[in-house]
Amino acid sequence: MGSKQGLFKTEDWWSVWLGLFIFIISLGSLLGLDLLGWAVTPKVWMEISKSIAPASKGYAELHPIISIILTFLAVLGLLMVGARAMGYDLKKFVYGFTIIFWLTYCCNIIGHYAVIAAQTPADLKKFGLDWSLKLTGEAGLILALLVGLFIGNFMPKFANSLKEAARAEWFIKTAIVIMGVGLGVKSAEQLGLATSMMFRGLCAIVEAYLIYWAVVYLIARKYFKFNREWAAPLASGISICGVSAAIATGGAIRARPIIPVMVSSLVVIFAVVELIILPFVATELLPNQPLVAGAWMGLAVKTDGAAVASGQIVESLIYAKNAAQGINYQPGWVVGAATTVKIFIDIFIGIWAFILAVIWTTKINPTKGDKARAGEIWDRFPKFVIGYFVTFIIMLIIGLNWPDIKSQIKISASETDVFRKLFFALTFFSIGLASNFKKLWEEGIGKLMLVYVIALFGFIIWVGLFISWIFFQGVMPPLVQ
Repeated sequence: MGSKQGLFKTEDWWSVWLGLFIFIISLGSLLGLDLLGWAVTPKVWMEISKSIAPASKGYAELHPIISIILTFLAVLGLLMVGARAMGYDLKKFVYGFTIIFWLTYCCNIIGHYAVIAAQTPADLKKFGLDWSLKLTGEAGLILALLVGLFIGNFMPKFANSLKEAARAEWFIKTAIVIMGVGLGVKSAEQLGLATSMMFRGLCAIVEAYLIYWAVVYLIARKYFKFNREWAAPLASGISICGVSAAIATGGAIRARPIIPVMVSSLVVIFAVVELIILPFVATELLPNQPLVAGAWMGLAVKTDGAAVASGQIVESLIYAKNAAQGINYQPGWVVGAATTVKIFIDIFIGIWAFILAVIWTTKINPTKGDKARAGEIWDRFPKFVIGYFVTFIIMLIIGLNWPDIKSQIKISASETDVFRKLFFALTFFSIGLASNFKKLWEEGIGKLMLVYVIALFGFIIWVGLFISWIFFQGVMPPLVQ
């Protein structure tokens, strides 16, 4: 992966290139050039004609239909470059992405219907409503997930035809790279809070590796009699970072390919369950501790896509509940807490895989001439993290050193955020599409599932809540000025 060839052959790297490309284009705002303002963004609406609009007022004369078509073509074009480089079937990819994009955006528009999304008294008054569900526009993400689940489980042939383009991990990693832009701008304005949040996120990951992993491994070995080949990837998948950790661990210990595949399938199933349930639980338990709720999502939900998506939902729900009481927090901090915790966990996947590789090749299953390479740390390092830190640090430096261009960098952050939200929505749909529960059950996943249920609902979720409370309790997002 670290080879020159690898730079253009993995989704990890292509999430970096796509995210950085969108970021660089957005920097045109520093020169007075609005290069991304044509991109479509959904609006809370009562009249369908007002449901979408260009992101920038500078493109107010651009028809919304033209805006959404341009957005579709631009994103498709960028993804096609990466898809071709990675050897995907380009014809199937274009077909699949076209359907995924338009279905996802329809869900997004429906989710912004005022009866569903309006949250503040001012919003209700604006649209002439006495009440609403107060779910914000993020309801569109939940709807996209549900539509994806329906297609994946009740229309398997159709779902299979979209498979080439349903790249949840690619979409979410690209979104995370782009997210660094907005968090960098916010951190420049609230440097003390950002520094504190990153330190707390780093401390919190200790539990994932030293508590979660050990307990799950013990349960799998002692009580369910799994051998080490099954127990290690299962422990990594449940306790650390889902699919990536399961695959990395399987490779590190030279497990049979079927093992990380089965574990990864489990991870996806339960990530969907957590995504649907946990944000609403967190909203009820932690309405006055939004960053605790965000960090909890990062520690409890076991895929990058679902964890960050859960952070986005819980931010919307808690912010809406507080907005109804006149408390308006700055957006991005709750999902930032979820992302920060998740990213630090991701960073250590390579190190953990290397440690396990050393243990397996020297102690458990030694083979002559088969030694763990230090280079495996880099091979297994999640490359999208590099993109995230690049965008974050550049915007942080600009914001700290040139405060006189504050308005320009905010434009850059706002317009890149349009693409972040779009990739989020595509992630939700793709996660649902990939979740065929019947097929996984037929593959004999029942015993593994029992371990997962016991570990996840027995202690991982609640220990994650406890740790999140310890490190983030009392740390509050700044208020909108």
